[in-house]
Amino acid sequence: MIINSSVRLIDFVISILMLVMLSPLLVTIGIAIRLTSRGPVLFTQLRYGMNKKKFTIFKFRTMTSTESNSEFKQATVNDARVTRIGKFLRSSSIDELPQLANVVLGHMSLVGPRPHPISLDDHFSKSIPDYDLRYTVRPGLTGLAQIRGLRGPTPKTKDMAQRITADVEFVEGYSLRGYWKILIITPLIIFLKRGRGT
Repeated sequence: MIINSSVRLIDFVISILMLVMLSPLLVTIGIAIRLTSRGPVLFTQLRYGMNKKKFTIFKFRTMTSTESNSEFKQATVNDARVTRIGKFLRSSSIDELPQLANVVLGHMSLVGPRPHPISLDDHFSKSIPDYDLRYTVRPGLTGLAQIRGLRGPTPKTKDMAQRITADVEFVEGYSLRGYWKILIITPLIIFLKRGRGT
């Protein structure tokens, strides 16, 4: 499919450029994590990708503990496991930047449905219609659900259902125009959110 080939090329080029430009920041963050809490710099976990193929996702570690997939527990507001640096990284979405490597490797796209922990996917897919449509495209660093504010904990089925509705809308209307719109809007939303101090 032409659009998939075009998106893949755009993903690769932009991600490589961003990794090069952001490398001083990424190294600094890694050092700060190592100096302020015990544990690895990166948090890794299996996620479902396109066609439900599993891959290992990369994130900066923001908690004092890292759990296995079977023991995964979603972070909550004022979660005691989140480190001081972790709070900033999560609120600014900087903790997601290592996923640029996932994009380069072809596991992810810059834009698409956000990949959830496998335990959440397996749980909610049983009760939410069209859930598996999200696997027909690569998962994204950002997506339609995220620019609509549908991020964070999803303790109830209705919370996840709202996110999946946005994911399905993105998949069904998949286009380069939609891709670029979300890619451009995402940093603006993050900037405005930080400006409001939230």
